[in-house]
Amino acid sequence: QLQASGGGLVRAEESLRLSCTASGVAGLDYYAIAWFRQAPGKEREGVSFISANGRITKYSDSVKGRFTISRDNGKREVYLQMDNLKPEDTAVDYCAAEWTPNSSTWSPDLQDTKAFRSWGQGTLVTVSS
Repeated sequence: QLQASGGGLVRAEESLRLSCTASGVAGLDYYAIAWFRQAPGKEREGVSFISANGRITKYSDSVKGRFTISRDNGKREVYLQMDNLKPEDTAVDYCAAEWTPNSSTWSPDLQDTKAFRSWGQGTLVTVSS
């Protein structure tokens, strides 16, 4: 199971760090993780991705240069550091995982929500102007 946390209400240009914590697994070593978000009235969009071995990271154009994804397999956590937040970042953020034991560099299209079979409950990020 996945649990996203760390959301909250911040002002524009401030920062938040989201955490995605996995439970019920021995470790995250074979899991690729992605962050998605869904704003009111909009479709879910891919925000960031990190491969199982951590060597491949991806970002959507809208967050590139402002967000950083990282992972700590020992703690079974993946983080999304969000800096210079903008009002348009307001959304419910979800983390998703896919078990990739045969390819530590598996890297799907960032917008392919069907590539990930495990999803956590979201955490709300609200950015005021």
